[in-house]
Amino acid sequence: MKSEESVISKEVSPTIYAVLFALSFSHLLNDTIQSLIPSIYPLVKDSFRLSFSQIGLITLVFQLSSSLLQPVVGVLTDRRPYPYALPLGMGFSLIGLILLAFAPNYAWLLVSVAMVGVGSSVFHPEASRMAYVASGGRRGFAQSLFQVGGNAGSAIGPLLAAALIAPFGQFNVAWFSIAALAAIIILYRIGKWYKPKSIRNYILRKNKVEVVVQQTLPRRTVVLSIAVLLILIFSKYFYFASLTSYYTFYLIDKFGVSVQESQVYLFIFLFAVAAGTMIGGPLGDRIGRKYVIWLSILGASPFTLALPYASLLWTVVLSFVIGVIIASAFSAILVYAQELLPGNVGMVSGLFFGFAFGMGGVGSAVLGQIADTKGIDYVYHICAFLPLIGITAAFLPDLNKRHA
Repeated sequence: MKSEESVISKEVSPTIYAVLFALSFSHLLNDTIQSLIPSIYPLVKDSFRLSFSQIGLITLVFQLSSSLLQPVVGVLTDRRPYPYALPLGMGFSLIGLILLAFAPNYAWLLVSVAMVGVGSSVFHPEASRMAYVASGGRRGFAQSLFQVGGNAGSAIGPLLAAALIAPFGQFNVAWFSIAALAAIIILYRIGKWYKPKSIRNYILRKNKVEVVVQQTLPRRTVVLSIAVLLILIFSKYFYFASLTSYYTFYLIDKFGVSVQESQVYLFIFLFAVAAGTMIGGPLGDRIGRKYVIWLSILGASPFTLALPYASLLWTVVLSFVIGVIIASAFSAILVYAQELLPGNVGMVSGLFFGFAFGMGGVGSAVLGQIADTKGIDYVYHICAFLPLIGITAAFLPDLNKRHA
């Protein structure tokens, strides 16, 4: 692990907006595909007669297949360039979509979501690395722009599912293979841009050429900081699992809304997540990532504590505010971790994306079991306390002061 130094170009490269927007749009397509999985839960729950625990297991399989491989992909691509890994990974998602459209039973549902998860495990660490390379030093902005594409895709997915899948059935998932094919084409073009840069950096590392030596914090401080960041990821994504996987069921059960109405309310929440993501990165570039991390986790707690007691209107309003506040954290957390461990961008991206996906999957499975035994309303009462874990951000060192 290169915790002492990293290979960094002396030249200050400009921000390459064309690549960043292409990566963001590819992220939109990738996460639109991913968002189909929770969006069709009400449909498959009825057609396959599934329990909440089985719904939670679908999410767990998807999240584990995408989370466990991400750090491995990150480490491999840190060591050796694979400029065309992104279109290859999207090919797995394409296969998973086709299987999902024609899945005849519960077992095939699990296989199909696992394939989509494998595609995601390749996409996130590699695309995050390319956003880092194209950032021109505006790392928070680059990660936020990259992330907001994914959030927009997550928000659009439920609307498309409500319009194309809910009324007409599971088979219509196959139409989304067009999005996967478009992403493969875009990612192949990005790979052509990235190839000479990745080969150059690989040759420099192989020959132990270090253009600039960048000192970092002591190892013990780095380890403690990474542990704190992972704890914060746990609180964020465990809470998000309650909204992304069970929000529609909560609204249907508590307020008696229809399936399609619940999808619209889910879209409002996911739109808020996209807005919060775009705010967090640039704000971290300006005021310091530690403060954004602290406020975006802990700052959501008054609203999460009020949510279980709110009417339908205030539930929608509070979920919107929660989405904006908590979503602003991830870009800041990821760039903060990359600055803690310079020279290990792929490994850090894979670790944090993987852990986030894993916590989302574990959270969905655990909360599904709680919903089966205690009721869906109880889930939101206990999850309301998770953002209070944000107080641990006080233990993070202020990297802005060190850089100054």
